Amino acid sequence: MNDSTDSPEAHQAPALPRSNYRLLAGLILLAVAVVGTWLTIDRLAERRRLRTELAELGHVRYGLMNADLWVATIVPILEARIDALELKKADRASLRPAVEHALYRLLEEVKVKASAKKPTGGTAGYPGQGNPMMANLMVGALRPHVPEYANVVLAELGKPETLNAVKQYLKNTLAEGAKNTFGHVDLRWHDYILKEHGCAEASACQQALGAQIAALESKVAYDYLAVLGASGLAFALLLTGRRVLRRSGTVVLLLFCGVLLAGGVLTPMVEVEARIAQVGMTFLGQPVTFTDQVLYFQSKSVLEVFRTLINVGRPEMWLVGMLVLMFSVIFPLLKILTLSIGLYRPALLRENRLARFLGLESSKWSMADVMALAIFMTYVAFNGILISSMGALTETGAQLVIPTDGSKVLPGYYLFIGFCLASLLLSKKLERGIEIGQDLNQG
Repeated sequence: MNDSTDSPEAHQAPALPRSNYRLLAGLILLAVAVVGTWLTIDRLAERRRLRTELAELGHVRYGLMNADLWVATIVPILEARIDALELKKADRASLRPAVEHALYRLLEEVKVKASAKKPTGGTAGYPGQGNPMMANLMVGALRPHVPEYANVVLAELGKPETLNAVKQYLKNTLAEGAKNTFGHVDLRWHDYILKEHGCAEASACQQALGAQIAALESKVAYDYLAVLGASGLAFALLLTGRRVLRRSGTVVLLLFCGVLLAGGVLTPMVEVEARIAQVGMTFLGQPVTFTDQVLYFQSKSVLEVFRTLINVGRPEMWLVGMLVLMFSVIFPLLKILTLSIGLYRPALLRENRLARFLGLESSKWSMADVMALAIFMTYVAFNGILISSMGALTETGAQLVIPTDGSKVLPGYYLFIGFCLASLLLSKKLERGIEIGQDLNQG
């Protein structure tokens, strides 16, 4: 009997190569990256919708630039000052010159009208009209008594019922002026947002939206970090341990590049917001303050930036839009497509200069990393520009508070950076395999 045929080792299945375990792990990580990217795109779209609505509720057109709100703010201050109006003895004494001047002017007007000729055509005037001598005598007799009349007027103004009548007249005049002061502000979108979220006022709706956005941001952070972590681990597993990549490993890594690129170009990279946290001033001794005034808000992906530039309709904007699309989308897609074709025709990457450039050398020319750096620099510089531009308002005496965290780098930026690094590493690995005279089919 042959003991070897009955040994337990004879019935055990042959062990899988270590590379197959790495490939299986890479496929599992790819599934994690796909799900994470899909969740990131979906949740960032929802976050942008809520963030846009939040910015709209706090837009400056509904606050600092709203004439109706200014009327509602200032009129109560003026009414309070009118209610506090009192004519003390010292105040009446200070009014004496003005009252006497008004009485003298009134006498002069009476003199002019009394000296005028009577109207013709049967229209009756008043007795004595048309006699300058009588007018001069009458005015001359009344003029010395003007200080006495002024005392009577000032005493009348000091009575409570007279002062109340003056206050009511001033309030009526103020109310009439406020009624004729209004602004043309379209509140349809503003009111739609309040109705959509079931809010009675903007402040309550802003708090609710802020809570929803914070919850989404926490979920998105886990999603895109899972994508980057899975991608980094997969590249570490499949790029190390072999001098040349297998075809199966190259396919998996190309899919990782595609997933990262999709996440980078389909989601917003930078959120730009110009906002005044607080602007305050003093009106008639009372503080007037406006808070959370949004001047500008935009959150766009690379494709949306391209569409916006094209819609401008100017040739120079067309050129910029085409450059953005070429360097951030077209070159990376051509790179992935060329490498995919090279999996089945390895000689193409060696013999065809265009294919070699697109598949292995275009990373040096696509400028994707340059664009990513430009986006980051825009984010860093924006807040400084805003502060220097709006700082002139402080010269008017207004108290101005400008936040420094109005702009944010969003996960789409990090996914795009991940694609840049992943495609660069993959190209270098494939290029080294070609240089040592091996093709993608080996292994």
